[in-house]
Amino acid sequence: MSDSLNAPEAPQPTGTVPGAGSHHTPGVSVRHTRAKGEPRFPDGPRADPAGSHFERRIRSFQPRRSRVTAGQADALQRLWPKWGLDIDGQRVIDLGALFGNGRPVVLEIGFGMGEATAQMAAEDQGVNILAVDVHTPGQGNLLNLADQQGLSNVRVGNGDAIILLREMLTPDSLDGLRVYFPDPWPKKRHHKRRLIQPEFLDLAATRLKPGATVHCATDWEPYAEQMLDVLEAHPEFENTQADGGFAPRPGYRPLTRFEGQGLDKGHVVNDLLFRRVQHRVRQSEQHRLESPR
Repeated sequence: MSDSLNAPEAPQPTGTVPGAGSHHTPGVSVRHTRAKGEPRFPDGPRADPAGSHFERRIRSFQPRRSRVTAGQADALQRLWPKWGLDIDGQRVIDLGALFGNGRPVVLEIGFGMGEATAQMAAEDQGVNILAVDVHTPGQGNLLNLADQQGLSNVRVGNGDAIILLREMLTPDSLDGLRVYFPDPWPKKRHHKRRLIQPEFLDLAATRLKPGATVHCATDWEPYAEQMLDVLEAHPEFENTQADGGFAPRPGYRPLTRFEGQGLDKGHVVNDLLFRRVQHRVRQSEQHRLESPR
């Protein structure tokens, strides 16, 4: 999984558009010759949902291009209108309406191909997962997995998670935040692009309920150390580990293929589990509450 969210569009499928009466071999990449300006998936995720509505800023993700298989393309066409969300920043989302229930909602930023997301959703169907990425094949793959496994507690967001948090979610609307194996941006000059920064935590804290869990994981040790330093220093979060430091991998986080490859190379995977603290009462408010009536 990664928050190296993919730019809109990989090489285009040829042949007929999935869902338009064509037949495809599952797992085979497809190409489609389309006219200039024609959307890649007419009923699927938009190429740039937020457009130019918001200021340019340093982003924590970079474009990646890869082909969409026939099965992924078919899932995008069929299921995006039902389970997809374009992050356009133009409206505030009612999460209860989005999922059709009032269950807790966890935001996952960067889900790769979605296998671990689907597994977590299947093993805890009492929790809704809003999974955000811009990697088109991954979006299609996660939709396909959710459909095959009958998972109604997954929604797939397409676009910038910062815009989602800042413009489209209400305060105290999230019960958890997951950031697994984000892009480590290893070069020093790129460290400013890392997602887990004080400014990001300032924003996330406004959308997380008191007691909500922030769970990060990375196999890049320098980034793990930075994450720990930033989270430890932030007044709105507290480490769930009594002695501080990193946490053991919780049982609900699957061991992913990506993670296994890192372990095979000798990488050390570190998990961080922090809790959103209770809202602090301002001193003036505290004085008012304590004053005799």
